[in-house]
Amino acid sequence: MNNLILNAVNKHFSSSYFEARQKFRDYVKDAAVGEARIYPSPACGPGGEELSTDVAWFGNRRASRVGVLISATHGAEGYCGSAAQLDWLAARGYDRLKSDEAMLLIHAINPYGFAWDRRVTQEGCDLNRNFIDFAAPLPQNEAYDAIADSLVPSALDGPVFATAEAAIEKYRTTYGETAYRKARTSGQYRHPTGMFFGGFGPTVARQTLEQIVSDYNIASRQLVLIIDYHTGLGPYGYGELQCEQASGMIGYQRARDIFGHSVTSPDLGTSSSLVLNGTQDDYWQRILGERHVYICLEFGTYPPEAARPVLRADHWLYAFGQAQIHTDFGREVRRRVKQHYYPDMHDWKEMVLYRSRQVHRQMMEGMRT
Repeated sequence: MNNLILNAVNKHFSSSYFEARQKFRDYVKDAAVGEARIYPSPACGPGGEELSTDVAWFGNRRASRVGVLISATHGAEGYCGSAAQLDWLAARGYDRLKSDEAMLLIHAINPYGFAWDRRVTQEGCDLNRNFIDFAAPLPQNEAYDAIADSLVPSALDGPVFATAEAAIEKYRTTYGETAYRKARTSGQYRHPTGMFFGGFGPTVARQTLEQIVSDYNIASRQLVLIIDYHTGLGPYGYGELQCEQASGMIGYQRARDIFGHSVTSPDLGTSSSLVLNGTQDDYWQRILGERHVYICLEFGTYPPEAARPVLRADHWLYAFGQAQIHTDFGREVRRRVKQHYYPDMHDWKEMVLYRSRQVHRQMMEGMRT
């Protein structure tokens, strides 16, 4: 491994949310040219620690062109996004900003999930399904309803577990793998302890993002480019540039003009993700329309089906086994979630930084087109 990238890997990836947050604060302080803000969270960490979303702004406060880097939308995926943000800071990316450009770094938008090594928010919500219009009727997912009790059964072994696994296998055989994936992952709004629950209202994390956007007057900008870091889908270590359905094919074309032909779209069937309800891009599309480009930078880890037992145990713990959250079993569940979404391997981390550097360069160039 190249010594420069090895040094970056060793410096920028963290072993916990708390280490990542301190590194982010230290880098921003050392830069001495950015504006830092802290958005406290009402949630606490596993040891009762205070949590926060940390934000830094670089460049002209009135810039018409702004880049946004967001980590930990899905908390346990924050190790990747945090390291990419730190790498941009260490490379002094802010020195390359022109007079009408700025960068907004949002570190740990879901600090609860990051600190607890869970994908969900403190409310048990998938934040990337939470950006629907709650004044309108909630999206229906009758397919999820049919297998909800099997995806998160009341026991992780014995007859109840065996019956649940058989029901899932029957559903997959009857309706096919794509229908099963869509049922499980597209978002559901009825089962608060279930997988991919979008919520009954805006989460604290969503409200924090909305407050940050308001505080920095992002909705008034001429062009906003957003990179939202994720992990868990696609080939191991590959950074896929995913568009979401909210921006439509026009948004996909805007993204491709900036980031090239590797950009994928669920509308075209080229993405490792399916069409989802309530994604973060729904929010950006509502407030910015064609003045924005949203990219989910998704780094593959392990096969999607390998995530199911990991998430099943996590959701079971908080639905049926709350007395075990602080036991060795609970800690093991969190360790497995972390391991799935953050492969602590040098090759994977090296791939994350190489791809992130390319995407950061494309973003900076895209602000000038």
